[in-house]
Amino acid sequence: MRQSHTGVLERNTTLTGEFATEPMETAWATEARWFVQVLDTGTDAELEVITQVSPDGLTWCDLEGDTVHHTAGQELTSWAITGFGGWLRLRGRADEGGVKVRIYLALKE
Repeated sequence: MRQSHTGVLERNTTLTGEFATEPMETAWATEARWFVQVLDTGTDAELEVITQVSPDGLTWCDLEGDTVHHTAGQELTSWAITGFGGWLRLRGRADEGGVKVRIYLALKE
């Protein structure tokens, strides 16, 4: 039987400036998909995020082949990733006006 898990990394969190989500251990998974839901934005605020990987949950680098994802004006955006290591998180930047979000990571074995 295949297993799945959806983790909520940010819940109703207002992001401003540079940020990184909490890391999630993903070594058991073979599939991963991010969901970034914008709940509210300041005036014309924009959010940019990119997937990061880590061998130990302490040191991080951008996942090769992943692009910067923009969420300006979108309520929900999603993308799949492959070839990830033992840990995943998002690194990003939100405009000064702030962006209130929920960020999910869905994993499957």
